[in-house]
Amino acid sequence: MIGTERDPRQHPLSSIGALALLLVGCVAPSSPQASVRPAIGVPQARAQTTSGQRTMQPSVRPVYTPPPMPVRRPAPPPPPVAPAALSATIDRLGRDFGGKLGIAVVSTDQCWSTAFNGDVPMPQQSVSKLWVAITLMDLRDQGRLTLDDPITVRPEDITLFHSPVSALVKGDGYRTTVRDLLARAMMSSDNTANDRLLNYVGGPEAVRRMVAQKGLGSIKFGPGERLLQSQTAGLAWRQEYAGRAFYTARANLPLVTRQKAFDAYVANPMDGAAASAIAHALVRLHKGELLSEGSTAHLMGLMEGSRTGKERLRGGVPVGWRFGHKTGTGQDLMGRTAGYNDVGILIAPDGRSYGLAVLIGDTRRPIRERQALMQAVVQAIVASHAAPLG
Repeated sequence: MIGTERDPRQHPLSSIGALALLLVGCVAPSSPQASVRPAIGVPQARAQTTSGQRTMQPSVRPVYTPPPMPVRRPAPPPPPVAPAALSATIDRLGRDFGGKLGIAVVSTDQCWSTAFNGDVPMPQQSVSKLWVAITLMDLRDQGRLTLDDPITVRPEDITLFHSPVSALVKGDGYRTTVRDLLARAMMSSDNTANDRLLNYVGGPEAVRRMVAQKGLGSIKFGPGERLLQSQTAGLAWRQEYAGRAFYTARANLPLVTRQKAFDAYVANPMDGAAASAIAHALVRLHKGELLSEGSTAHLMGLMEGSRTGKERLRGGVPVGWRFGHKTGTGQDLMGRTAGYNDVGILIAPDGRSYGLAVLIGDTRRPIRERQALMQAVVQAIVASHAAPLG
C-alpha cells in the first residue's frame, strides 16, 4: 500500500543484515550464494537512499597508471674522421701561407671532410659560374629549356674582362645555342657568355633560389659580372665600360677610392662562399644528387675539359687521375688579388673521388706560390689516398 512501510520482521533480512551484506560485497542476482571481489578500476556499487528507497550507485576508485618507461635510442655513430696526416697537412699549408684563404677537402666515398678556415666566406669570382650552370641544367631537367635552344648575344650583352665571344658579336648579334654558351662559360670562363646565360635563366635571383632550394649552404651569388667588378673597382657601371673601356675608367680613379672599394669587397664579398660549402656541393653534384644523370654527366664533362688554371689545382694532378674544375680570379691592386681560386672534383684511377676547394681571398704572395699551394693540396690528397684504409 502506498505510504505503508513493511514490517522488518516480515522480511527474511533485516535492514541491519542488508547493510552488513553491502559492506562485504554485492551478491550477484543469478547466484545468491556467490560473492564477487571488484577489480581495480571497476566501479563498485554503493548504497544511496533517495525518497526513502535504497538504490545502488557505482563508486569509482582511481586507477594507478605507471609512467611510461623511457625509450633508449642508440647514440648516432660519430661522423667519419679524415685521415690525420691529411688534416695536419691541410692545416699546415693554410697556416704557413699567409693572407686570407680557405681550404676544404671532402671524401665522396668515405664521407669525411677536413678544412682550414673552411667556413669563412671568400670571394668566388668566376667560381660562381658553376652555380649558373647548375641552375641552367636544373631547368633543363624540369623541361623548361634545352641545350639546343637558340640564343642571341647582342652588343648590349657584352660585359668586361675575359670575353672571347664578344669578338663574334656583329651587327644585330651572334646567334648560337645555350649549349655553345655553356661550354664557353665553363671551359674558358667567358664572362659575356655566362652573363647572357644568367639573364636567360632568370637573373641572379633564380640562381639564389637554386642554391637555397638545394641546400648548398654558405654560398652567396653576386649581382652579375658587370656590377660585381665595377663595385670592386669603385665605379658605377655604365655599358660604355664594356670591353677595354673599363680599364681606362678604373685607372682614372683616385687610388684611395680603389683601395676603399677593394678592401670593402675582400672584407665582405657580395659573392662570398665558404670552401667547405663548395667542396660539399661538388661532392653532391658528382654523386648525382643535384641534377639528373644526363645533366650531371654533361656538366662534369665540361669541367673536365676546362682550359683555365692549368697550373693551379690541375698542376698537381698525377697521370691516371681525372679532374673537373672551375677557376676564379679577381682584380689586382698593388700586388693583391681579390680572389684567386680553384675548385673541383678529383677522381682516382680506382674511382674514389674527392671534392676540394682552395679559395685565396687576399694575399700578397706571388702567383707561382699561390699555384704551388694549390698543387700541394692535391698532392696531399693523392698521398693520403695511397695510404692503407683504416
